[in-house]
Parts: sequence; C-alpha cells; structure tokens
Amino acid sequence: PAQMAWIYRVKQMAEELLVADYSESNARLALKKLEVLMNSPEHLRRVPRILAESGIRYVIVESIGNAKIDGVTFWLDEGAPVIGMTLRYDRIDNFWFVLRHEIEHVLREHGRGTNSAVLDAELEGERAGTVNVSEEERQANEAAADFGVSRTTLQKFINRKSPYFKERDLIGFANTLNIHPGIVAGRLQYATGRYDLFRNHLVKIRSKIVQ
Repeated sequence: PAQMAWIYRVKQMAEELLVADYSESNARLALKKLEVLMNSPEHLRRVPRILAESGIRYVIVESIGNAKIDGVTFWLDEGAPVIGMTLRYDRIDNFWFVLRHEIEHVLREHGRGTNSAVLDAELEGERAGTVNVSEEERQANEAAADFGVSRTTLQKFINRKSPYFKERDLIGFANTLNIHPGIVAGRLQYATGRYDLFRNHLVKIRSKIVQ
C-alpha cells in the first residue's frame, strides 16, 4: 500500500508538468548533456530541465514509511514517460546510478503500454547487480554501472592500485574521467566490497537537486 500511494503521488505531480514531446533520440541527447554534469554536485539543479527538454517528466517524492523505494519508471500514455525518485540515499554516487537506471527503463520502453510501473526498491547490493534479477533490471543495471566510468575502465584502475588505494589516485582518476570523486568512490566500494574506502567523498546532493 505504501508503494502504491507513493506511485500515485508521483503520477499526480508528473501530470502537472509541462515538457517537450518525447523521443528516444532526444532522450539519448539528454544523456550526453547529463554526463557532462557528473563532475560537480552543483550541476544537479540542471537535471530536471534537461530531462523535461527530452520529454521525460522527472519527479522527486520522499519515500513513505519503510517502503525502501529508490525509483520508478512508468508512462502516462504512449508518449509520456515518467521517472520518480526518492533520494533515499543522499549520496552523489547513488543519485547517478538510480537516475541512469531509470533512464534505461525509459529508453527500452519498459512498462510502456502496459499501464504498470517498473518500481525499483532497495536498488543497492545484489539488486544493483546483473545476476538473480529480471532481464529488465539487468539491462538497467548494466547501463547505470557503465555511466560516467565503464566497469572495464574501473577494473583496470583496481588492478593497478589494489590493495592499497590512495586518495590522490582516486582524485586523479576521477579528474581524468571528468566526474566527481564520490562517483568513483561509490563504484569502487561496490566492486571491491570495501565500503570503508573514501566515504568522505560520498557527498550529499539532496539540497542541490530539490532547488
């Protein structure tokens, strides 16, 4: 019931938004614009406008109770995709993973024409992987895991630096990719299971995006 109530509120807010006509080509162009924003939390305030210009309605609604919702994708009609997020984890790495995950659902038209929502809850840990999940979730997870820094590039970095990861190496690697060190830190934690690494770089983003 909490999940249904949350989705209903996202739908209410999405219906009030004025956006451009949606097309896949516009959405892919939006991805290129979004990737440029990954080097600073301050740039997140531009995300809703970029998505609106591509025809995607973007809504933030706090999670309800213990529903543990991260995001949702659904369609108001055949040409009106909606992405809702809770920002349950107020971290820069999680924000970009969940957003890219939901955008992939839109690009692949998951849920389109079915009058059903693709709800993502507890989208960390095993649910962020590519095994023991549905095909739709595998596709979305792979796209999210390669956004900003590919898994192959990250693994090469790990192979060079493991087991001693130094902060200057993290920052240098992030600068080379033109993304925030917190995004690399989050990916590194997930890939290595070392959740103690560089936690100071996992900056909060809620205040930036909700503006």
